[in-house]
Amino acid sequence: MKKNLLIAVMLAAAPVHAQQTGADHAAHHPAPVASAAKSALSDGEVRKVDHDAKKITLRHGPIANLDMPPMTMVFQVRNPALLQQVKAGDKIRFSAEKIGGAYVVTGIENTRK
Repeated sequence: MKKNLLIAVMLAAAPVHAQQTGADHAAHHPAPVASAAKSALSDGEVRKVDHDAKKITLRHGPIANLDMPPMTMVFQVRNPALLQQVKAGDKIRFSAEKIGGAYVVTGIENTRK
């Protein structure tokens, strides 16, 4: 009887390997979804352009892909040529990412010059 009890305990503790269907597997590991938020544009107003430092100060609305609320802050720019498109007071739509610990503007659309 002790032998049967020992076998029952060992079987209960043993891992169960069930065959997963494709649907079961996908439920546990969903496929990556192309992030619309990553490419989404946020609204902003240019407060200052610093060509020498390659930075731009923006008063912006929420930035969804960065989970950032509206505020005014300084961003680096990925491509300094972006700064040639804007001046203080311009209304813009822009994309930003966190790269190497810094917030970086990666694209700008000027909506009012």
